[in-house]
Amino acid sequence: MSMTRMPALYLSHGAPPLVDDARWVSELNQWSTDLPTPTAILMVSAHWESAPLTIGATDPSVPLTYDFGGFAEHYYRVRYDAPGAVDLAAKVAALMPDQQAVHHDSHRRLDHGAYVPLTVMYPEAQIPVLQISLPTLDPEKLLDLGRRLRPLRDEGVLIVGSGFTTHGLPFLRDWRPDAAAPAWSKEFDVWAGERFAAGDVESLIRFQTEAPGMPYAHPTAEHWSPLFVALGASDDAEQVGKQVIDGFWMGLSKRSLQLT
Repeated sequence: MSMTRMPALYLSHGAPPLVDDARWVSELNQWSTDLPTPTAILMVSAHWESAPLTIGATDPSVPLTYDFGGFAEHYYRVRYDAPGAVDLAAKVAALMPDQQAVHHDSHRRLDHGAYVPLTVMYPEAQIPVLQISLPTLDPEKLLDLGRRLRPLRDEGVLIVGSGFTTHGLPFLRDWRPDAAAPAWSKEFDVWAGERFAAGDVESLIRFQTEAPGMPYAHPTAEHWSPLFVALGASDDAEQVGKQVIDGFWMGLSKRSLQLT
């Protein structure tokens, strides 16, 4: 595995049926192919909020976290037996402030916001993977968390904030994967693309009051919050990142961002 300095990513992760969407699978496959091979992957998913910062299981025999309901049975039998990133867990803990508590949860492994995209991007499951919690939804604090994690990129660690650029599930009326995007989803997506292209971090932080399509696009903030970890882990949060994936799935924006 390389020790090339890795980018930081914000990706829209998709529900378990993501693996059945040929276009999205192709896009994620191409994205991972274009990246250097990581030494390890650090995932921050919208689906794990826990304070203080909590480091997940490093034992690959611990079952995945199937944190969803109402899907076909085969989605609950998915395996992703990537090696446990024990060394990375120790490094993450060491990068946190001395006065800040860090918890370890040896019983909680990757949730679907982490393992579903990884089964597409790195299907061989040979790269060590670690998941840490979102300890807060405060953008400024998440930016700071990302800054603390930034040195890991020099060691070949791929830092991934896994969320969804729009996530207004309560307001969807058409649940088909190819459903037309509602107006609130399209409006927020256009705004997000423009703000990414401008490196406008302040507006991204104030999305709840500035972005069109709110509060429908994000009735709760957790799927937008991983963006700030990725921005903080980047060289410059105000950079113009590469918008690698766009378009919609089930009417939700899958816009995804790569940062140097």
